[in-house]
Amino acid sequence: MTTFTEGQFDVAVIGAGHAGCEAALASARLGLNTVMLTLNLDSIAFMACNPSIGGTAKGHLVREIDALGGEMAKNADKTCLQIRMLNEGKGEAVQSLRCQCDKNAYHREMKKTLENTDNLHIVQGECKQILTENGKVTGFETTYGGVFFAKAVIVATGVYLNAETVTGEHRQKSGPSGFAAATELTESLIKLGFCIRRFKTGTPARLDGRTVNFEKCIKQNGETDVPPFSFTTEGKTENKCSCYITYTNAQTHEAILSNLDRSPLYNGDITSAGPRYCPSIETKVVRFKDKERHQIFLEPEGADTDEIYVQGLSSSMPHDVQKQMYRTVEGLENCEIMRYAYAIEYDCIDTLDILPTLEFKKVENLYTAGQINGTSGYEEAAAQGLIAGINAAFKITGKPPLILGRHEAYIGVLIDDLVTKGTEEPYRMMTSRAEYAIALRQDTADFRLTPKIADTALYTKERACAFERRKQFFEEIIAALNCRANAQKSAEFMQKYGICGGVNAVTYADLIRRGAKISDILNYFDILKDKPLSVVKTCEATVKYEGYLNKNAMQIERFKKLEEKKLPAGTDYNTISGLRLEAREKLNRVRPLTLGQAGRISGVNPADVTVLMVWLAANKKN
Repeated sequence: MTTFTEGQFDVAVIGAGHAGCEAALASARLGLNTVMLTLNLDSIAFMACNPSIGGTAKGHLVREIDALGGEMAKNADKTCLQIRMLNEGKGEAVQSLRCQCDKNAYHREMKKTLENTDNLHIVQGECKQILTENGKVTGFETTYGGVFFAKAVIVATGVYLNAETVTGEHRQKSGPSGFAAATELTESLIKLGFCIRRFKTGTPARLDGRTVNFEKCIKQNGETDVPPFSFTTEGKTENKCSCYITYTNAQTHEAILSNLDRSPLYNGDITSAGPRYCPSIETKVVRFKDKERHQIFLEPEGADTDEIYVQGLSSSMPHDVQKQMYRTVEGLENCEIMRYAYAIEYDCIDTLDILPTLEFKKVENLYTAGQINGTSGYEEAAAQGLIAGINAAFKITGKPPLILGRHEAYIGVLIDDLVTKGTEEPYRMMTSRAEYAIALRQDTADFRLTPKIADTALYTKERACAFERRKQFFEEIIAALNCRANAQKSAEFMQKYGICGGVNAVTYADLIRRGAKISDILNYFDILKDKPLSVVKTCEATVKYEGYLNKNAMQIERFKKLEEKKLPAGTDYNTISGLRLEAREKLNRVRPLTLGQAGRISGVNPADVTVLMVWLAANKKN
């Protein structure tokens, strides 16, 4: 095939899903000439699974993306149908925003944002191979012969690499929702030295909402007293739709169990690793035989469609079994399926081959982000895309990379887990993965991360204004809470709300630490009426968890000391006596940058870390 030059760019992004969009926007906004290649312009920021953003731990990621100048939070706010705060009955550390988005509007708004971004060029086509020279990336070539030269390339291909959809006995080479798969790039990645593996995910059916009896289901309304996702969004997001809850039953489970021989998950047709924390209904019924029912959420796909997403009923059963199964669920007795459920298998890489910057260890300036890195979820993908885009731009312009520590952000936990521990199944972010969860609350994301972009073009006037305003409010509120309350009123308040302790010189912060709610304090003492409630709640949590935060701070200091001890590049761990064989193998495989990272590698124990510390000290003396 005759090749021709399409253009010269600083950064090239392959893929336009949630990772690709954030990567391209970050690079372009930082002033680099950027091109983004997509298989189909209609699949830009496409929500192939649930059209929702956020959720437990994922909401933390979205607000961190926003704090670093990303787009996902803004786009979610623009296209929100319903917003809620999850885990409100638990501590603030695990509370997370979640919104149901308008699927088509989300795509349109993100596409519009991309099209109106300076320095960004969007092209439809399929990547055939990554081009390199002397161990350094030089660009990529498309299947039609177009060559895009670039100083850095970010591969964000999602679930499209050699994708195949599976439903019952039917297997088809296809990306999600009928979009074409990317069939040629995997071979190029293998030649470059990537270790390729096969993962699986799936999606439930979409129903015609006009055929659902919602009166038999439990209505779930949105909430009006929660903040938007983006720190720059003014006001509150509007709730436009309701979601509903129903349950499977014995009939549903019987329909599944009696047809397991036709399930690709159980007849051997699907052998790839699937998501542990988002299993198919077949897996749930088989694995949890003691459960009489499983919860199902009926969620709107958009304001301009009657399609209903059936969260909790993901399946790869044949169509006839799906119809039988769905119609056993209360409220769905007469449902009509508009899009049948399916499983999808795709190629991804072993993330032990990438650095904490998301750069490939074997080819300079080649980055990967999103589901090609073995993660699941829009939020995990967007977070990686943003970091890859920033780091590609920073490297080209000679700036130090942005590497977030586990103590700084959920994004830091996500990437560290991938590059240090790897993953044998689609990775999902959870609050339990973060050792310093109390210090990483979603409401403090801007305070933690926005200063890191303060000297870049990502720190726009809009963001600077929002950040400085919130910071000023925070400082003023904390100062007010540390003021002494009127002794007589304090005594009356404590008696009314059952608060124990002395009343002399008691501050509002003392009352919070003793268990008082900020809402009761505001009403009783008539204070802080002119301050934003979202910032007031952030101050409440900061005061309430002050002791834990101080303890966290001490743990983080110890953690940072290990992170500051750099391990020499190119170290042959086989030559270090005292290391166990498994530790040598794992250390040579991962090539950790620091002693702290070495200690987090599976198979490296504290005794091995001690050996490394002694070896480092001896090397310094020599």
